[in-house]
Amino acid sequence: MKILVIGGGGREHAIVTAIAKSKKATKIYCAPGNAGIAELATCVPIGVMEFDKLVAFASENAIDLTVVGPDDPLVGGVVDAFEAAGLRVFGPRKNAAIVEGSKAFSKELMKKYGIPTAGYETFSDAEEAAAYIRAQGKYPVVLKADGLALGKGVLICNSEEEAMAGVKEIMLDKHFGTAGDKMVVEEFMTGREVSALCFCDGKNVRPMTSAQDHKRAGDGDTGLNTGGMGTFSPSPFYTDEVHEYCVKNIYEPTMAAMAAEGRPFTGVMFVGLMLTPEGPKVLEYNARFGDPETQVVLPRMENDIVDVFEACIDGRLDEVELKFADNAAVCVVLASDGYPQHYEKGLPISGLDAFKGCNDKFVFHAGTKFGEDGAVLTNGGRVLGVTALGSDLKEARANAYKATELISFANKYMRHDIGKAIDEA
Repeated sequence: MKILVIGGGGREHAIVTAIAKSKKATKIYCAPGNAGIAELATCVPIGVMEFDKLVAFASENAIDLTVVGPDDPLVGGVVDAFEAAGLRVFGPRKNAAIVEGSKAFSKELMKKYGIPTAGYETFSDAEEAAAYIRAQGKYPVVLKADGLALGKGVLICNSEEEAMAGVKEIMLDKHFGTAGDKMVVEEFMTGREVSALCFCDGKNVRPMTSAQDHKRAGDGDTGLNTGGMGTFSPSPFYTDEVHEYCVKNIYEPTMAAMAAEGRPFTGVMFVGLMLTPEGPKVLEYNARFGDPETQVVLPRMENDIVDVFEACIDGRLDEVELKFADNAAVCVVLASDGYPQHYEKGLPISGLDAFKGCNDKFVFHAGTKFGEDGAVLTNGGRVLGVTALGSDLKEARANAYKATELISFANKYMRHDIGKAIDEA
């Protein structure tokens, strides 16, 4: 099969790496790809939102399967565009990707179908939102921009002053653009945060192994929210008991709810969970593989990923038994110092060759490009995801941090406490 992957980050590098292991994959393309993906796939200079060009490329090159990585094209309707051209594509249609595209939609869906989540209200008027927050008088309070905001449109406000500044930032100053036209005000939940990625075929759901992300830029969960500074899998807090509860009360009811709404969900649904004292509750849904969760989940998966993609598309996921190795994985993100605000790009990276041919440590490129002389340069805030396997989480963490020492670039920055929660499990 000839396979096209849409995207150019660490998640897509992990997906391409998994596809490259498939017996079915004869040729892989990636649009636009990056310097790391270029080792496994032919990179095509087409942006993820250039639907006409992507469809034309897939048609002209007789692509057998297209896999969509990022949220923007899914929410924008790229799957619909491919299907309209008679092309096989893995991912949810536009009317199903709304579970990520609109936080207000997903909260209303959960309320309607009794799926456990935090209490909330939705506002399209800043003054009404501010009045509601003051009347509630409960802090911390969570403010969420309704639309897509690169994983950063969530503010946790610890006082009335912070909350009023947050309303202004989201709804009036439009810090997150049109994503802030509507805003969800949500009660603050406490507990462990866990990520569950699920394959879906519109009716059936198959959860993958669990993962846990680290969103804050600094050690000790300090600093600004980022797209994710590292992750580990499995989460020791996601027990068999928690899993059974989530399948029965969250994953299967969400599939049924989307189908009942005429929005059957096919693809990967990412369920962000909070393990509260009252039981697991949904923080958010995403309509695609998580980033950087994919970088620890897929290296542990034993199935041929192309078989799973096809089963989802053909509505026969019930025939698939997902298998994950009895091991652990930890990913440490190497970022550019200053991320997520201001940082320098275009700096040479050394040490990447140390990962070639390894099957227990990986370097997934998130923000890289080739320089004129063919050298690999930094090209983003999150530059690389260094992932290592181990027999358990502690060994995987030690291996991952050891592997980060192999790579250097001028403004390399990372957290030093990824997976610290493992010690408390």
